[in-house]
Amino acid sequence: QVQLAESGGGSVQAGGSLRLSCRASGYDFSVYVMAWFRQVPGKEREGVATINNGLSKMYADSVKGRFTIARDNAKNTLYLQMNSLKPDDTATYYCARGRSWSPASLNEPEFTLWGQGTQVTVSS
Repeated sequence: QVQLAESGGGSVQAGGSLRLSCRASGYDFSVYVMAWFRQVPGKEREGVATINNGLSKMYADSVKGRFTIARDNAKNTLYLQMNSLKPDDTATYYCARGRSWSPASLNEPEFTLWGQGTQVTVSS
């Protein structure tokens, strides 16, 4: 079954850290662009970070220098290390699969497979 399953969300105080994981199954994980998006109720979904199969990465300006995206193709797993968390980072975080053999991208229409989401709450 082709699916993505996130884990690692939770509650943390401002300045703290969390690491999100996304386990992929049912397809050749290694050749696809993967990304993290986040969404707050009432707002549009926002691209956070992306990585392609050549390990090229892109980040939203709001998380540059604080978040790091990584992938382990042997484990079919995508990661998002989040440091120096701020209350504005509070959201539901989703991992998503983009195109195969393509540049890193945060263009949402390119992402056609989504996980169920994991909640991150940062308190001040």
